[in-house]
Amino acid sequence: MAGFAILLAFHLLGLLIQKGTSLPLPANVIGLILFTACLFLKIVKLEWVEESARFLQKHMLLFFLPFVVGTMVYFAEIRHSALAIVGGLLLSTLISLAVTGWLTQWLERRTVRHE
Repeated sequence: MAGFAILLAFHLLGLLIQKGTSLPLPANVIGLILFTACLFLKIVKLEWVEESARFLQKHMLLFFLPFVVGTMVYFAEIRHSALAIVGGLLLSTLISLAVTGWLTQWLERRTVRHE
């Protein structure tokens, strides 16, 4: 239970920072950045949150259920734009794969050259 409280505290901290500074980032992203920094700086130990994180990850599908059900309201619009949606998904996936492959090859060549 302490691990869950730590995760919620980082989310709350992110929310406070986002509201207080009007940062153009979602509160959960700010909290995640702070949480990751605290893990790397050894302020928070992985063992403290590991069990809670596994529980949340195991039940992650439940968090997406409201989004999927809410999407059904717009089913007619989605059907009307299906070709554009599928095309955009395919194109963005191909571009992401190409850029990732190019960047990986570039970093690999750069690493080999410096060794």
